Amino acid sequence: MTAAAHSISLEVNGERVEALVSPRTSLADFLREHLKLTGTHVGCEHGVCGACTIRVNGEIVRACLMLAVQANDASVETIEGLSDSGEISDLQAAFRERNALQCGFCTPGMLFSVQDLLKAEVDPDRARIREHLSGNYCRCTGYQAIVDAVEATAKARRGGA
Repeated sequence: MTAAAHSISLEVNGERVEALVSPRTSLADFLREHLKLTGTHVGCEHGVCGACTIRVNGEIVRACLMLAVQANDASVETIEGLSDSGEISDLQAAFRERNALQCGFCTPGMLFSVQDLLKAEVDPDRARIREHLSGNYCRCTGYQAIVDAVEATAKARRGGA
């Protein structure tokens, strides 16, 4: 027996979206499959790896752990929206300059997580950056280049170029 589809209405990257979804559809799958916003990556599907990190109503969440129906009436930001807005252009440039994105699979989640940190703290030290990134897995970089990029961005944002 198939569960009846539910109607949802939400704002995604500033645009109103209305859809019929299965009650079991994860928000990550809805974004990727229905809206073709494939920057939200699905890794572990247990909320551990951080690849599916997005913002819902301004808060960082794991899209694989949230159902699409739970996002009804919410405001959702994906990496596409965050990037298009220019909010993280300096952070993206720092990642490129320091080769902090190698395969790129973890990069969207990393960018969301570190932007969250940099909005809350203007001068995080390397230990704090590492701690904040502990919920995001990267199998390519060893994190050193990522921490370097975050540290450089924080310094530049403080006017220390």
